[in-house]
Amino acid sequence: MTIWQMLKSGGLTIYILLACSVLSLAIIIERYIYYRRRSRAKRAPFMSKISKDLEKGNLVKALDACKNIDTPFSNVVYSGLNLSGHNEMLISNTMEREISIETIKLEKYTSIVGTIGSTAVYIGLFGTVLGIIRAFHDIAAAGSGGISVVISGISESLACTAMGLCVAVPAVIAYNYFIKKIDNFITDMELCASETMDLLTVKQK
Repeated sequence: MTIWQMLKSGGLTIYILLACSVLSLAIIIERYIYYRRRSRAKRAPFMSKISKDLEKGNLVKALDACKNIDTPFSNVVYSGLNLSGHNEMLISNTMEREISIETIKLEKYTSIVGTIGSTAVYIGLFGTVLGIIRAFHDIAAAGSGGISVVISGISESLACTAMGLCVAVPAVIAYNYFIKKIDNFITDMELCASETMDLLTVKQK
């Protein structure tokens, strides 16, 4: 069976799954590129540079280093360094808010992929049920059984099941990958916030 024949035999359910597949693939590509761009810099070397700049009393250079690196943890550090000299609670709360903002950006669209991954199988199952109903309807209309009577309905059923799995499996894998990456980003942001707080506390003393 060719792809076109599968689309024709699957009916409306196949087109719904196809739309889900296109949407899921677009988000997967967009998120992968986004995460890749925002993970080019490593946390340890970055914080080492910030620490050296602050030890030399060069706060402006440390702020510039944050601006030059487009990563979630650099934005968190920038928000803290920008309030250097202020109350510790204010600095801590500001960095916590920045972590929340960056987390929202990281999680953007990922719930759509997760939803597609969890529902595509059921959409395919719905198409399968419709195909079986059609097969029984064809038997009733023909007044007798036989493979020639039910072949169209069964073909639709199998096509929908296969398509549902093809959409769901990559979406679930991608969603789990996204969750892992987001967790790593959050860990880096929290560690950087803690280190920045320590550095600013020492600097104030």
